[in-house]
Amino acid sequence: MTIYDFSAKDRNGTQVPLANFKGKVLLIVNTATGCGFTPQYKGLEELYQKYHDKGLEILDFPCDQFGHQAPGDDDEIHEFCQLKYHTSFDQFSKIEVNGPDALPLYGYLKEQKGFTGFTGIKGALMKAVVSKIDPNYKDNPDIKWNFTKFLVTRDGTVSGRFESTVEPEKIDAEIAALL
Repeated sequence: MTIYDFSAKDRNGTQVPLANFKGKVLLIVNTATGCGFTPQYKGLEELYQKYHDKGLEILDFPCDQFGHQAPGDDDEIHEFCQLKYHTSFDQFSKIEVNGPDALPLYGYLKEQKGFTGFTGIKGALMKAVVSKIDPNYKDNPDIKWNFTKFLVTRDGTVSGRFESTVEPEKIDAEIAALL
């Protein structure tokens, strides 16, 4: 299997084969509109504007599994993102990333790249929050919170996973290297 064997519903309910993105560098992100990390939308859009013409696609998957921080339906989420952060990258339908109802794409992504650890100023806070939910969080590949980012090469290889605490601008050089 490769990433191109998967599909996902866009915000209008249309199945989109990820094979449509062959030859592109992908940044796949589970997002939320009411999270402390929501301002990362700004950095994501900046990366998209900087690199889209060179082959970057950002695939935004709203997810309400972490503290119910993605309220609203797909249209409300999309409107919020466009009005507040002027996002222009692809936004998909709201999904789950963990558990029995997880989008199969996310099962694959987690299988390819496990948890990489929290870093930075917010790292200690995230460790405290997540360890209360799952004391063994370090030992499984589950998505821990909103704004976990997966970087995929032009040939569909999952090359990196960046946890919530990694700001989008911190992966600029890695994206540039793949482009």
